[in-house]
Amino acid sequence: MNIEFYSLTAKSLQGKEISMETYKGKVVLVVNTASKCGLTPQFEGLEDIYKKHKDKGLVVLGFPCNQFAGQEPGDEKSIADGCVINYGVTFPMFSKIDVNGENTHSIYKYLKNKLGGFFGSKIKWNFTKFLIDAEGTPIKRFSPTTKPEKIDKYLIKHFR
Repeated sequence: MNIEFYSLTAKSLQGKEISMETYKGKVVLVVNTASKCGLTPQFEGLEDIYKKHKDKGLVVLGFPCNQFAGQEPGDEKSIADGCVINYGVTFPMFSKIDVNGENTHSIYKYLKNKLGGFFGSKIKWNFTKFLIDAEGTPIKRFSPTTKPEKIDKYLIKHFR
């Protein structure tokens, strides 16, 4: 599978199909999220690095997923409300997807193919993060427990 990142699309929380080409030239951090997870407070850290670096070309893309202990049970509206009310999220959030199994979203098929994890390519838990450089090349995968602020040093290297 040799699909370029920019040829992929995903549906926003508002139901609009968004091409990843929208983010061409930006450093992209893709994260599978959940609102009822012990790691959910990472939304705050993700928002912090987004605000800190968005003017330099960073975009964080959140993909809610309910595949891990049912920790994202809500619909798009409750996900959107929770992200904004509880964590002040302003970065793009997308409709709920699968990151593993036969219904894995194309973006996650692509990222897992390019950057396998320590125990294979399967996503192990919520808040697994993928860093994609400004040319659309996946360059680093971070574990769910890697706090967003620890990713800062990797981001800085990739701004134009």
